[in-house]
Amino acid sequence: ELTPEQKKTLEAINTAIEMESDGQECYLAASRESKNDAGRQLLVSLAQEEDGHKRKFQELYDSIAKGRGWPVHLAGSGIIKDIRSNLGKACQVLGVSVDGSSGELEALETAIAKEKASYEFYKQQENKAVYDTEKKFYSAIASEEWEHEQALLDYHEYLSDPAGWFVDKEHPSLDGG
Repeated sequence: ELTPEQKKTLEAINTAIEMESDGQECYLAASRESKNDAGRQLLVSLAQEEDGHKRKFQELYDSIAKGRGWPVHLAGSGIIKDIRSNLGKACQVLGVSVDGSSGELEALETAIAKEKASYEFYKQQENKAVYDTEKKFYSAIASEEWEHEQALLDYHEYLSDPAGWFVDKEHPSLDGG
């Protein structure tokens, strides 16, 4: 029989699985709207990352449901940092002639909102966490979701104002950043 604490944990993990599934579907939908190879690649990669998160959560769910507790190794993948730098390079190769359909921008805005919500949810779970491994796990997933959000914001900005985006990316010192 599961303890109330384990049941709460399983509920949180279930929520996480739903969030990751939603995210994955959202990215795949956006990738179908995308008219840019770089953007499509980014969105498909993000969908794959969400799928990876979902699988980790499913493993976790099984482990806790069977009373085995938190597995020790569940670190993040770190793929997204590469994706972000590749997006920048790909956008430079594509040049400034970019067509962000309103459908793609809307899909991106939805995805950004989902990442924000996921990030906040994982931060809450991290703060409630009892075990060190649990804390670290939620912290790693939260930081990946944050990276996803930054990548999406970059891409959204690029689609909205390609010429301005190049100025920003090439002269970051102008905004004091």
